[in-house]
Amino acid sequence: MSGEPFELSAEAQARLGAWKASDARIVFTNGVFDLLHPGHVRYLQAARREGDVLIVGINSDRSVRAIKGPSRPIMPEHERAEVLEALACVDAVVVFDEETPAAIIAALQPDVLVKGADWAADAIVGRDTVEARGGRVVRMPIESGWSTSAIIERARSGSGQ
Repeated sequence: MSGEPFELSAEAQARLGAWKASDARIVFTNGVFDLLHPGHVRYLQAARREGDVLIVGINSDRSVRAIKGPSRPIMPEHERAEVLEALACVDAVVVFDEETPAAIIAALQPDVLVKGADWAADAIVGRDTVEARGGRVVRMPIESGWSTSAIIERARSGSGQ
């Protein structure tokens, strides 16, 4: 699906249209969010404070395997989406199958794009799309000590902490 344009569902288009009609500042961030941990929650809460609505894009299972390898994701995309949607700070979750979120960012046209500060400013996918229409890109600090890969390794090794 990498070459195909991203399309929002009819429900997502309606919600997006309502938010835009009400002049809500739309924030977008994306990631795998495989095993939700406090670092993820704090990041998403901070991202939500950048605007009125937070939309989270999550990589499909296929794209996670392409990025992280055959042993990931631990949780399938529909479960990852369900957990994220249960968070008070998240207004909507969309799954994308492409290797990058470029197409989904072009479809959503968010006012604010949030990525972790571990991404170099010039490497943030969608930056050009957001800034071209007067939006802004925020590089959010990452909580140290939290990593899905580290949690998986601790579980495999049997060390609880």
